[in-house]
Amino acid sequence: MENMAEEELLPQEKEEAQVRVPTPAPDSAPVPAPAADTALDSAPTPDSDPAPALAPAPALSPSLASVPEEAESKRHISIQRRLADLEKLAFGTEGDADSASSLNSNNLGTENSQICPLCPKEKFRAYSSHKLRRHLQNLHWKISVEFEGYRMCICHLACRPVKPTIVGEQISSKLGAHYHCVICSATITRRTDMLGHVKRHVNKGETKSRYIAASTAKSSNEILKETDTDIQVFPNYSIPQKTDSYFNPKMKLNRQIIFCTLAALAEERKPLECLDAFGATGIMGLQWAKHLGNAVKVTINDLNENSVTLIQKNCHLNKLKVVVDSEEKEEGDALEDDSTLGDIQVTRMDANVLMHLRSFDFIHLDPFGTSVNYLDSAFRNVRNLGIVSVTSTDISSLYAKAQHVARRHYGCNIVRTEYYKELAARIVVAAVARAAARCNKGIEVLFAVALEHFVLVVVRVLRGPTSADETAKKIQYLIHCQWCEERIFQKDGNMVEENPYRQLPCNCHGSMPGKTAIELGPLWSSSLFNTGFLKRMLFESIHHGLDDIQPLIKTLIFESECTPQSQCSVHAPSNTNKQEENGVFVKTTDDTTIDIYSAQGKRKSNEMTVNVAKKQKTDTSTAHPPFYYNIHRHSIKGMNMPKLKKFLCCLSQAGFRVSRTHFDPMGIRTDAPLMQFKSILLKYSTPTYTGGQSEGQMPPAAEDTVTDRVEMSVNDKSEASGCRRW
Repeated sequence: MENMAEEELLPQEKEEAQVRVPTPAPDSAPVPAPAADTALDSAPTPDSDPAPALAPAPALSPSLASVPEEAESKRHISIQRRLADLEKLAFGTEGDADSASSLNSNNLGTENSQICPLCPKEKFRAYSSHKLRRHLQNLHWKISVEFEGYRMCICHLACRPVKPTIVGEQISSKLGAHYHCVICSATITRRTDMLGHVKRHVNKGETKSRYIAASTAKSSNEILKETDTDIQVFPNYSIPQKTDSYFNPKMKLNRQIIFCTLAALAEERKPLECLDAFGATGIMGLQWAKHLGNAVKVTINDLNENSVTLIQKNCHLNKLKVVVDSEEKEEGDALEDDSTLGDIQVTRMDANVLMHLRSFDFIHLDPFGTSVNYLDSAFRNVRNLGIVSVTSTDISSLYAKAQHVARRHYGCNIVRTEYYKELAARIVVAAVARAAARCNKGIEVLFAVALEHFVLVVVRVLRGPTSADETAKKIQYLIHCQWCEERIFQKDGNMVEENPYRQLPCNCHGSMPGKTAIELGPLWSSSLFNTGFLKRMLFESIHHGLDDIQPLIKTLIFESECTPQSQCSVHAPSNTNKQEENGVFVKTTDDTTIDIYSAQGKRKSNEMTVNVAKKQKTDTSTAHPPFYYNIHRHSIKGMNMPKLKKFLCCLSQAGFRVSRTHFDPMGIRTDAPLMQFKSILLKYSTPTYTGGQSEGQMPPAAEDTVTDRVEMSVNDKSEASGCRRW
């Protein structure tokens, strides 16, 4: 089948090279059509070489002007610039279609019928020229896909093999319609898929000229720059499935916030042994070593040999020494001892093996996907009061798009809710806490960030079985009402409760038949932020000039304190002041360490362990409230909501703790119950249509009336969606 398709396309491609004549300008004289004898003499024969083109090819677009002519001739016949060019393939010349078709032997059938160049002979035969023109325009040209002045018309030839089907005793192979990509020559069946395919090429910066240049001549590695750090990347660095070292420029925010975390930890004790377990290009470890200097001893690891070679090149590019197996690697006299900035150890082994063999103060895990396979190894040898940061990019499972994958990786049951991003962060923290508890270690969550592309969790390690037990107690199940979206963590206790719906503040189960709530989890039920550590990170971001990360850190500080108007101090902490984190006093001076430890790695005394446990119990009341409400999700039909800032002030004046959240731009974190939240929202909303009343704010309604109206709106929504849910 494929050989037949090549035999059919070969004369057409040769013919296209001959008849490609530029369209004359409106003011110029038309080009006369060649004579019949000339056309017959110039027709290529199987034994002779193809004749040269009659005229040069039409001018290319600016982005494709650098394409060589031989590469241009390899373009598929279904990719044309104008409809007239497509008609030339069928009629041969710009002259009379009837006379030209009689001269074109390739387009003549046994019954003097004209054949479409993009359809097989047995599918379409036109007995007149206007029928063929109408066929080309309505079937092929009308549903084409446009890119850079080219039209990718639909093709019905045997370019794309289709699996044969057995009908009775006969085997039939149906030819499927498809498109040919002008960039990568791929065949796509559906038009919507073709549009998405071209859009992905545009997002990656791939054009036809770049594709042909990459195929004809192997391009050199590209050098990128991020936060004063130069890195060398492969040409296909943005394609995870094809490149050896994937580099994502969109993860710049992730790299900056991890750098601020390490810089804040470096103020506690020096030097720090840091590990970037999945180096790829080595950009993260290079930033640590280049900007923190002797305060850190960086180890960059990767299992891929090409990535390790690239990391070593990037180290020399940034004037950093490369240490392999505790020996300095010298490459000629390219580097001098006076010009180097620091040492970086580059290893090539499995991340689990490396973390089992060596101890580190700071470990960063960023595999392509989930990190659960490396958590046990990370907590096995991490030092006491060290930090483990975990970046998970499997957002399809964490954001409840692939629930079976979340159950497989995290052992967690989740559904899509209005607070799904915070739900994803608590799922990852729960997995980290279980891994730490298996190693007789506890954790303190410093912060958790869930954005569009990733979920980042940073925890401090607290060694000892008492800390591990306290950490394990904070992993609980969540009861979520599917009607009003009220939620509450399940109470502690081993006794089976007769009616778990009583724990919910709403009464949806009593007013509606059937099961109205679902159990989600297990999840992390404690705080997600540490205010003291976030303030130190903000100071480090200002000190190192990282302006892009400062708005996010400020939002995290406001969210951790759960107040809309708190002012965070960005000045350097004084030497006499100490910051308290989870019962542990931390000095922020350069020459001090943790006060309660006389030496690094020494176990805590029993008295200090009891104080830490008591401090954890008292901090539960001052922690920020879990989860948030989306103001658009709980809007009332027929009412205009107040501005977000005004509504935050109204909730604060009512005596509730309130703040915005980075998880959702329209989310509000508050300790107010959902019924109070809706009543205040209704109180300060204005009707969409006043019905003759004077414009302005509605008169304040009584509390009973407001509550009744909220309950009526909830009941109306429940009745309207009852047929859909049940």
